[in-house]
Amino acid sequence: MERSLTFPDLNRLSTVAGVIVLFYAMIPFVQIPAEQIAINLPSVVFALDVDFGSLISLFVAILAALGSDWLIQLHPLKEKRSFLQHGFIPALTAWVIGVPLNSLESGPEWWIVLTFGAALLVLVLISEYIVVDKNSVAHLPASMGLTIVSFSLYLMLAIAIRASSLRLFLMLPVLVGALALLVLRALYLRNQGGKRNIFWTAAISFFVGQIVIGMHYLPLKPLTFGLIIVAISLGLNTFAINYEEGLQGRMLWFEPFLLLIVLLALAVIIPG
Repeated sequence: MERSLTFPDLNRLSTVAGVIVLFYAMIPFVQIPAEQIAINLPSVVFALDVDFGSLISLFVAILAALGSDWLIQLHPLKEKRSFLQHGFIPALTAWVIGVPLNSLESGPEWWIVLTFGAALLVLVLISEYIVVDKNSVAHLPASMGLTIVSFSLYLMLAIAIRASSLRLFLMLPVLVGALALLVLRALYLRNQGGKRNIFWTAAISFFVGQIVIGMHYLPLKPLTFGLIIVAISLGLNTFAINYEEGLQGRMLWFEPFLLLIVLLALAVIIPG
């Protein structure tokens, strides 16, 4: 089959990225006091502080997911593509951009973070468009790039959740649910037959969920916690990909084992 190379419509791509950057650029100029939302349930009270930056982050995440779907509507091979399938990583990217933007003071560093974040989002949107066509010459690097970016974002998500001191019954569903979507997406991208491997997704998510439960009660810093979770998740995900691709012997376990050891070493060496 002839291999093709397609890119998204530049007008739509620039519109999606421009709108998201514009909304984030409003943060330093709009000062709205934080409000606390309390949800009273039997024997439990949920209190959530909501500020302007948090609302913007949530809103642009939705915009990024919708924007990714809007771009893919013009793809010649779009068929019946799932909105969640192509919208989750762009949404997670857009949300993670807001984490440092909401904590930094307005200045050169703030604008540098916004610039690099916008560039990363554009690359993710382009990659999501490219991987629709499994015969594209750029499919493999685009799929590998999406996997790397998605687990990097998952690291930031784990760090942010740990730093916020969420209780276990709130932390566990977020981390396990997000990981399940990332693993399912990574396996689908590397499978030329377009197969969604539910078995590997469920097994990895369940195993990592048990690790999260155990580490929740340990006095770990957020960075250490995040690196350990990602080390195990990425190692298992890589092993599953190698197994599905038919690799055997050293080729099957060496790469995931190396990733696991390197990331665990970073978790020990880097101060949290």
